[in-house]
Amino acid sequence: MDRQNTIRENYQTYMWFRQAAERGDAYAQFNLGLMYKKDGEYGRAVGWLRKAAQQGLAFAQNHLGSMYYHGRGVPKNDTEAAAWFRQAAEQGDASAQQNLGLMFRKGRGVGQCHEQAMTWFYRAAEQGVGSAQTLLAECYLSGQGAPVNYPLAMAWFRKAAMQSDASAQLNLGLMYKYGQGVESDDEQALCWFRQAAAQGNAMAQRQLGVAYADGLGVRADPLRAIAWLQRAAEQGDKDAQFSLGVMLANGQGVERDEPRALQWYARAAEQRHVLAQYNLGSMYANGRGTPRDELRALEWYRRAAEQGAAIAQFNLGVIYASGQGVPRDDVQAVHWYRSAAEQGDASAQNNLGVMYANGQGVPQDDAMAVCWYRQAAEQGHALAQYNLGGMYNSGRGVERDAVRSYMWMLLAADAGDETANANKSIVARRLTPAEIGAAVDQSQQWRMARAGSAKAPGAGH
Repeated sequence: MDRQNTIRENYQTYMWFRQAAERGDAYAQFNLGLMYKKDGEYGRAVGWLRKAAQQGLAFAQNHLGSMYYHGRGVPKNDTEAAAWFRQAAEQGDASAQQNLGLMFRKGRGVGQCHEQAMTWFYRAAEQGVGSAQTLLAECYLSGQGAPVNYPLAMAWFRKAAMQSDASAQLNLGLMYKYGQGVESDDEQALCWFRQAAAQGNAMAQRQLGVAYADGLGVRADPLRAIAWLQRAAEQGDKDAQFSLGVMLANGQGVERDEPRALQWYARAAEQRHVLAQYNLGSMYANGRGTPRDELRALEWYRRAAEQGAAIAQFNLGVIYASGQGVPRDDVQAVHWYRSAAEQGDASAQNNLGVMYANGQGVPQDDAMAVCWYRQAAEQGHALAQYNLGGMYNSGRGVERDAVRSYMWMLLAADAGDETANANKSIVARRLTPAEIGAAVDQSQQWRMARAGSAKAPGAGH
């Protein structure tokens, strides 16, 4: 009975709007257009919205702009969309002002102009529109349209957050987390993450999960961390999917579950999360959570490598150099070793040195071998230090220097290289006590210089 009454009332409303619209009433035309839009009859909706918009009704102009923007009932046309948004915005319609700002920010239908975007966001924000306040705050935070201004960004985020805008709450949390314009405060960050997460914001749910996992602003609680990460992951947040995979793979706060970890890594990897791609490759390579599959491992390592992950590039080099699941290909091995080596990966630098020393995949070149060994050795790579010591000992690619050879042997042995530890005494027999003392002094100076570099402000890892 209630349903029949509702249908009857809706029909009566429709007829009233229809009759008034046909008499030229702009508000009736607008409402009739909305009724057709709600029912999915976009062509009819556009027709009535246009009649109202042409009479200057701002609400209708904004909705008509939206129809052009999304291509509903009319071909998608950004220029038309921007033109209708502008007519409504200039009449003070806050929603149209925000929409026009977005068109300027994206450069759709108008030339991209962050200053114009910010102007329209400001006009909508001044009318109390929470989403526009958030957009305005983002301009101040990122310096798009105005110089970076953390206090103003925080002020506008706070206004929007008090209106329960989840994006603003998330951004406030991030500003407190990273100390942007305020002292870093994990408890305040947690407060805002929690409010946004309760509204279903996936990124906030992930941040809340990370806070519980790491004990940031709250006592560490792995079970809650898993629960929040899973909520975000199920919404498609790839970073949450990756973090959830890590916790399940390592048994952090829950029983280790490698098959489930594999599933979450796979979902993140399909979204081009580079570390998830690498970890998924490792799971297949080592048979963790799934039967060992060298071809799938190769595929995921390659995807991560093509995104620039040095560790995946190194692993590809090893696979091609040793022929693991693929025909051995020294040229491909060199290519991937070089890609990782040029990013500073010490193991790749050492292996590239080996390829040059042996003429595998590249013309044999002792000088290049020394060059790459040295770069890895200076990073403390034990095997590269041993290899560099051997080059000095034999005078390959560098002038023979027994003292320098023994110095690198000592460093390699101290770093745990067993071959260097076994062979350093053989090298020492050919040195005088004074030369041995000089090599020891040089090794100590090297350690002191490296320790000083690591402690220096702004020094890299």
